[in-house]
Amino acid sequence: MKHIMKLVVPAIFLLMIAGCKKENAPTTNMSPQITGVTTLQNRVNPLSAVNYGDWIMIKGRNLATTFKVDFNSVLAADSLYYADDTSVTVKIPAVLPDPLNNPITVTTKYGTATYNFKIMQPAPELNSFSPMAGPAGTQVTIVGNYFRGVTSVKFDNIDATIVSSTKDQIVVRVPAGVTFAYIFVTTPIGTVKSALTYGFKFTIYEDALTATWSNTSYSATAVYNNTTNVKRGANSIKVNYTANFGALRISKANPAFSTTGYTALKFSVFVPAASVGKKVKVTLNGQSATGLTLTFANAGWNDFQIPFTNLGNYTTITSITFQEFSALLQELYFDDIGLI
Repeated sequence: MKHIMKLVVPAIFLLMIAGCKKENAPTTNMSPQITGVTTLQNRVNPLSAVNYGDWIMIKGRNLATTFKVDFNSVLAADSLYYADDTSVTVKIPAVLPDPLNNPITVTTKYGTATYNFKIMQPAPELNSFSPMAGPAGTQVTIVGNYFRGVTSVKFDNIDATIVSSTKDQIVVRVPAGVTFAYIFVTTPIGTVKSALTYGFKFTIYEDALTATWSNTSYSATAVYNNTTNVKRGANSIKVNYTANFGALRISKANPAFSTTGYTALKFSVFVPAASVGKKVKVTLNGQSATGLTLTFANAGWNDFQIPFTNLGNYTTITSITFQEFSALLQELYFDDIGLI
């Protein structure tokens, strides 16, 4: 009997240990399940939506062997997720295919689970558009970001026809009746308004100076029918500053031009690489004390829209001056000068 007990007792003990292990071990050999998504700060309350690039916690079961997490076919980087049996902590990629609906798929050693979820792109960003003016039917290219799912482009409150769109670029046709307007781009996430206007209320220089405006530049050579580095149309103004603090100056013959109904001066400047970081001071009526100094940050065409409140807020205009202000001899090109 003693001999039999020596054999039976260890066997029972081993069975008891095995039973405990099976009961307490996580069921990682079962298919994964996803039950919700939370933030890392609040891991209790489930979310209905998150944003591109957020850190999230995917809650569920049987997740310990996760080796792949994708968001609508875009994989999360291996270094940006951590899994245990009931959660996966992961950083959402910065760019996803859909502006709103991007299902989450978790793949483990024992299967996959997909969770339909709203992961939203940021609100649209509008950085620039070109050309800056033109008649109805003109194709305008809008450059920015987060344009996926664009639902409308408006010139003020008038819908434009969308020709094409990508994540960072939209091409539209200017609607009939528009000569001056702000541009609004709307996606499922929100609406953005352009910083500059499309078109002009009054044009001073397009391909030539408007009647009663004239060239009164000093210490500078201004060619008003230049055909290189043209922003729009056939001509631009090529300016060679021949002395320090020379100026391109455009003057208005009597009577002076009333600013009633206008709010800003708008123009474009082509900046060669040698002039990046250089300065030009913009003044009205020869009043340098109330002018605004511009520093060119980028080569190529730069667009400006300066409120009259930054230029002295005069009730009339007798001249507009673009004065070289770096004590250097520069070559610049000006186009599309007007008022809004």
